Amino acid sequence: MKKACPVTLQDVASLENLCAAWEEFIRGKRKKEDVQRFAERLADEIMSLQGALMDGSYRHGPYIHFRISDPKPRDIHKATVRDRLLHHAIHRQLYPFYDALFIADSFSCREEKGVHKALDRFRAMARKTSRNHMRTCWALKCDIRKFFANIDHGVLLAILTERIEDGGLHDLLSRVIGSFEAAPGKGVPLGNLTSQLFANVYLNELDQFVKRFLRVPFYIRYADDFVFLSHDKDRLISFLPIIHAFLQERLKLALHSNKVFLQTIASGTDFLGWVHFPHHRLPRVATRRRMFLRIWQHPEDATLQSYLGMLTHGDAWELSERVRNEKWLRGEE
Repeated sequence: MKKACPVTLQDVASLENLCAAWEEFIRGKRKKEDVQRFAERLADEIMSLQGALMDGSYRHGPYIHFRISDPKPRDIHKATVRDRLLHHAIHRQLYPFYDALFIADSFSCREEKGVHKALDRFRAMARKTSRNHMRTCWALKCDIRKFFANIDHGVLLAILTERIEDGGLHDLLSRVIGSFEAAPGKGVPLGNLTSQLFANVYLNELDQFVKRFLRVPFYIRYADDFVFLSHDKDRLISFLPIIHAFLQERLKLALHSNKVFLQTIASGTDFLGWVHFPHHRLPRVATRRRMFLRIWQHPEDATLQSYLGMLTHGDAWELSERVRNEKWLRGEE
């Protein structure tokens, strides 16, 4: 029997939780015009939101759509301040319970995880698999096609309600999830804090399948990018149809056919913006090009320090020197 989530609608809608969620939400946003307007009538807004949540009259508002390059073009959907406050209130209640269920080697949007720890864990896995690079280590890297846009609302709600017993919270989560559609009954917006949690809850089904059914010791996931490591090439190949079937049947997702790679660590494995080799890793070519373009367009010291900090997580001393020189040359104009 699966462990039940003790969180209720009353927990999410409590004044204590809403006020704490507000303090989290406004970090770095105090100068935003819409946030300032909301803050001017904060007490009334929070009381109104609490009342709407408790009497069942809450309805999620519309989204503002815009595009960013991060580095590839992405569609962002921004909710109103009121709704984003609610997303924080939901997240701060549900995150501790669900985070405890996730596997250790899931690194996206989790406290004390992140990209850099994922990179270090990948390196450690490669070393163990290859017995300190004394035998060939194969990496099967996979990517899910349009993951956020293809999250199925019905499947997500079913996964959530397997553990959440409170009917009021069921209804609220249904309204939040149903507030956005990339296609009928599908998609969560990249701009919502709750989307990060929902994505991990959704793909935790894959993680548990890999660890419990396939019993893969060396598997790592960051968002919808995941990698299997093994010295047995044939075993990795045998996983592909199984993973494909699981994603399609359980989660209504598909692998990105152009982003499935099987290669040795010795030949270089591209993961999370870095190309990994047995004894070093380097930023991928596209990352380098984007970095120099950014420095050329924005030669401020903050830009330089940001990239120099990033490069300390790999073996890129020569590239760091090139970055410093490029910034110096650009700054002299």
